[in-house]
Amino acid sequence: MAGTSQSAPEDRGGDMSPDSPTEAFLTHRNLLFTVAYEMLGSAADAEDVLQETWLRWAGVDLETVRDQRAYLVRITTRQALGRLRTLGRRKESYIGPWLPEPLLTAPDVAEDVELADSVSMAMLLVLETLTPTERAVFVLREVFDLDYDEIAEAVDKSPAAVRQIAHRARAHVAARRPREVVSPAETRDALQAFQRAIETGDLQNLLDILAPDVVLLTDGGGIKQAALAPVVGADLVAQVLSRVEAVASLQPAQVNGYPALIARLDGEIDTVLAVRIADGLIAGLYAVRNPEKLSYIERETALHR
Repeated sequence: MAGTSQSAPEDRGGDMSPDSPTEAFLTHRNLLFTVAYEMLGSAADAEDVLQETWLRWAGVDLETVRDQRAYLVRITTRQALGRLRTLGRRKESYIGPWLPEPLLTAPDVAEDVELADSVSMAMLLVLETLTPTERAVFVLREVFDLDYDEIAEAVDKSPAAVRQIAHRARAHVAARRPREVVSPAETRDALQAFQRAIETGDLQNLLDILAPDVVLLTDGGGIKQAALAPVVGADLVAQVLSRVEAVASLQPAQVNGYPALIARLDGEIDTVLAVRIADGLIAGLYAVRNPEKLSYIERETALHR
């Protein structure tokens, strides 16, 4: 890796020799990004992992590789595990709540219900409660349906150990994930009611769409103004939201596979607001304001299983 300046290739067309390292990498690039993003919750770090994956892949003799997809996923997983441990130390000194980096996603992500669920803000926050190895095993097994032998190679564990880790991670996630399957249409309806209440300043309508025990998490990263602790309860959350600057324009968007809102001030993205719906009401609000986390909202990111 040292002494080279190769960059991970992006698909811009042009000629590539059959079965070249570049062609193989580009074939699986969106899959590899999705693996890394689901493990890290950070698009910027996922791109760094892809760069590291490419540098290692470029030096591999393809004739020795039986399954290119599995080999690339294995490299990506190992790089992401190392990065995940570094991220953990970074989060310990993070100012206020840490939220995943939001992605503007294409309609096809929402159509893949399992993929959309796995990259939703609510689910990524649940994955944050797993150990790095548990998270890797859960993502590779439950989202990408890799067999235990493949996962064992990726995380340097025995297949028997991976089975135990997968069982433990599934139970952990099941106890914490949203229990209700919510359609994009239901999320969109709740968001439209929420947007109307915010834009009209109607506090009662705002309270009507919030669950009594709603939780608001705001991520300013110490750069933008944000609550330094979760705001809990409809009354308190409504008070905070009622102070949203009236000059902000709210724009519906597909973020992490689900309907969300983008708030702009003077044409610039100020906040990305994702929600969790339960029983038709907003039970969770995730407001990302840290400008370092908003660069992937300007263009769609392709995700793939």
